[in-house]
Amino acid sequence: QMMRSLVLLFSSLSVAFATLGFDAEQAISTSTFTCLKNDGYSFYISRVYRSNGALDSTGVQNIRNAWSAGLAHVDAYIFPCHSSSCPSAVDQVAAAINSVKNGGTKIGMLWLDVEIYNWPSNQATNRQFILDMANKAVAMGYKVGIYSNNNNWQSIVGIDWNGVSKYPLWWANYNGAANLNNFKAFGGWTKPAIHQYTGDVKGPCSVGNFDQNYEP
Repeated sequence: QMMRSLVLLFSSLSVAFATLGFDAEQAISTSTFTCLKNDGYSFYISRVYRSNGALDSTGVQNIRNAWSAGLAHVDAYIFPCHSSSCPSAVDQVAAAINSVKNGGTKIGMLWLDVEIYNWPSNQATNRQFILDMANKAVAMGYKVGIYSNNNNWQSIVGIDWNGVSKYPLWWANYNGAANLNNFKAFGGWTKPAIHQYTGDVKGPCSVGNFDQNYEP
């Protein structure tokens, strides 16, 4: 009975110590971030560059507000632009990073969003685009991560391409489970750093759509 009680205690503690975060695109006030923090969310990942090639000033303001609310860590992500009128991969990353700097704030990590949306059909071109983005961010002194999943990776660069596997993976898989279970290796990754386990759920604190994330 004692052992069972200890097991129950530790299982509840492991949930308590798990780190939950979220990403959302809408404007979020400092007071709302404080509410979310009190509700158990300790990190936030903000969009700072949009697929139409525009900077996301709302995202930069959200980063400032999240830090003000005392969240443990705040990251940003780039949703790259692929139309012929878009800047180069290097210039998109530079613009995104400079928007954070010029906004008088900071981020822990810059995540590169690799999901099926307007990527060209040429996988070799896509691989180079991702390498160019990652290399530019590193050259500017920023930590880089990759957002993707098996289906997106297979379509965009080929399931076995491991050219950026040295960077952490933010794994999108909406199985509703705040853990890293059932991860199937791809792209050179054997485990993810973060699991985005829901998409477009109604958040607490009157936040509309947001995605929930788990970090061990």
